[in-house]
Amino acid sequence: LRLDGITQVDGILADLGVSSFQINTPERGFSFRFDADLDMRMDKKGKKDAASIINKYRVEDLQAVLGRYGEVRNAKSLAQAIVEARRNAPIKTTAKFLDIIGPWIRGDRNRYLAQVFQALRIEVNDEMGALEDFFKDAIDVLAPGGKLVVISYHSLEDRMTKNFMKTGNAEGKVEKDFYGHIHRPLKVITKKPVYPSEEELAKNTRARSAKLRIAEKK
Repeated sequence: LRLDGITQVDGILADLGVSSFQINTPERGFSFRFDADLDMRMDKKGKKDAASIINKYRVEDLQAVLGRYGEVRNAKSLAQAIVEARRNAPIKTTAKFLDIIGPWIRGDRNRYLAQVFQALRIEVNDEMGALEDFFKDAIDVLAPGGKLVVISYHSLEDRMTKNFMKTGNAEGKVEKDFYGHIHRPLKVITKKPVYPSEEELAKNTRARSAKLRIAEKK
């Protein structure tokens, strides 16, 4: 926007979903449906890929990634299994990784694998850091009365969005000025998230986890 000389806008729509094109491109390594190198970088110039996380992170760090970003219930056990397996040989492909994950799957297989791969993708691309940066920039460019609309697809994104719209920061911390006035740069429009209708889900099943929230800059 700055390059085009635009300093303020009346509305911002942020769809936080991952590109279906990237997910469905086997060689990118985003999906457990295809055997490929464990990459998952949105930007191919990035230095950190999924393989480096799986093969180099300490067990505590792996557990934290799986637990926080994927909400994997047995994150500790899975992290320990990964570290044990890589002692024999580096884990470089999705097929090899699935062999290791297999015995530790809990509940629905596809859901569990989606959570694990989501956690790695978020860590590889620092998606939460990018989201926080976006929130800060959005406040700067939104004109008073401007609307911020965010569509999120997993609980961590939605929690950060909800916190930001309520308090002005992704952590949800209540901040006050020198006089004790609470800092709230936005007015929440949607008290609860808006979910896709049955009609929309019939046309687009990938929208099933979508949540839409709206706020207005004061």
